[in-house]
Amino acid sequence: MDVAAFEARATAAERQIEQLKKELAQLRAAPAAAPAAPASAPAAAAPTESAEAPAFDEKATALLEAIEQQGNKVRTLKSAKAAKADIEAAVQELLATKAQFKAATGQDPPVAGTTAKVPKKTAAEKTSSQKFELKTPKGMRDYGPAEMAVRQKVFSTIVGVFKRHGAVTLETPVMELKATLTGKYGEDSKLIYDVMDQGGEMLALRYDLTVPFARYVAQNKIKRIKRYHIARVYRRDNPAMSRGRYREFYQCDIDFAGTYAPLVPDSECVAIVHTILTQLEMGPFVIKVNHRKVLDGMFAVAGVPAAQFRTISSSVDKLDKEPWENVRAEMVGEKGLSGEVADRIGKYVQLSGSLDLIKTLREDAALYGNASAKEGIDDMEILLKYCDILGVLGNVRFDCSLARGLDYYTGVIYEAVLTGAEVGSVAGGGRYDNLVGMFESSGQQVPCVGVSIGIERLFAILQKRVEESNVPVRESETDVMVMSGEKGMLDERLRLCAELWKAGIRAEGYFNKANDNLLSQFQTCEKALVPLAVIIGGDELKNNVVTVRKMGTREDFKVPRGELADKIKSLLA
Repeated sequence: MDVAAFEARATAAERQIEQLKKELAQLRAAPAAAPAAPASAPAAAAPTESAEAPAFDEKATALLEAIEQQGNKVRTLKSAKAAKADIEAAVQELLATKAQFKAATGQDPPVAGTTAKVPKKTAAEKTSSQKFELKTPKGMRDYGPAEMAVRQKVFSTIVGVFKRHGAVTLETPVMELKATLTGKYGEDSKLIYDVMDQGGEMLALRYDLTVPFARYVAQNKIKRIKRYHIARVYRRDNPAMSRGRYREFYQCDIDFAGTYAPLVPDSECVAIVHTILTQLEMGPFVIKVNHRKVLDGMFAVAGVPAAQFRTISSSVDKLDKEPWENVRAEMVGEKGLSGEVADRIGKYVQLSGSLDLIKTLREDAALYGNASAKEGIDDMEILLKYCDILGVLGNVRFDCSLARGLDYYTGVIYEAVLTGAEVGSVAGGGRYDNLVGMFESSGQQVPCVGVSIGIERLFAILQKRVEESNVPVRESETDVMVMSGEKGMLDERLRLCAELWKAGIRAEGYFNKANDNLLSQFQTCEKALVPLAVIIGGDELKNNVVTVRKMGTREDFKVPRGELADKIKSLLA
């Protein structure tokens, strides 16, 4: 560029600067006036990727975060070469979230890499944003001290029964790889909660404790174990909380893995359920038993194609909730069975009894001539004999309608129900000899059988029973309340608590107020159902004794300090 041209451009720039100075002076002189765009102002520069992103409100920012997370999920599915249906579903969810953002803001989401800035809120806006409903997620709940006292007592009873049968305990993660759970639950697989891990793994919350146990056995090359496990599981179900049906709930499982004498662990599981329901005083109950091979034999003789055994079994499993007419309609209308085949199934699944049913089934030449049915019927005879030896046969019923919808069962299945209580099953399980082999590269099988206690339904019944009784529940296990009716005794009360704790005694000091009168302290002790009170005062200190009161009878004892721990233990014994 020559000098003349450069000077010309400099002169033009100086004129433009002068013009801008004049406009700035006008703006300062009239601040309320709307500023006009200067004629000589250069056109606005096009936005670049480094330009600052527009500011969005809290809802829009949350949608942006959801868009980013869903975009990551889509990319992860594509890189993992997931099923086309899964990828399309994730893409549709991403598009739906983007549409929500546009509806909320009137614009498309900003280009990836820009930063959404949330403007500062006024005090009023902050207060308004805090007005949301405080609640637990759908199908989940909190438990207060009184409820937890009942639950802990039930857990203790169940664990005691499990240990009595020689079981050990273990723990597995609350999440498993999605592939570990897939294909194990039949039609119930749709109830699995999926979780997207930031590291890219496809995870899911555990649906039950059985499949994680089988994975543990295979992963650790275990050949024989009798284990119990009490933990939360998760199902994306439609909850009925009044009947003890939740999305997050506890299961209490005991399982036998390894080779045992035929049908012995199966009958032991039935006996364990019987003992637990009896000790918890749950009222009348029946333990239904059946055999998957009996069911398969019935289906084969009735004319069901082998490929449909599991789906028809899932329909039969609904007979505890729906009448036969509805189940039959599902088999014919939704699953394509002929009416004649469905009616033949109906003839079988309405049979129930005990050892007498064994004879009836053997007299059916077509059924007992089926190899699968014959093996199952013979197994059931042994099972019922062992239940008789164990003293539980009176509560056991051989029920041909029992199906248990999970795909992994291979032999005996069972389910306990409380007669007269509309809460569904309160225990269920069965034999699953092929599940461990699904996780073994060699395919080596470890036969297993187990049972799961439906603890939440038992809790619902017991909690209702406690509430109706109007009997107060002891929320803590405190045995001694340390108190004083005199001022200046805080140090001595602490010292007494330390002595009792050191002796292994469950004690609590009354420290609500330094000058609470003794009557208020006694009332607190009675309300908490604490059986003993230890009182310290000036006279007790002088004579090196304490006063011990039995709250139930209000008897008082003067006890030397050195003998206090032994006296309390004798009174509590």
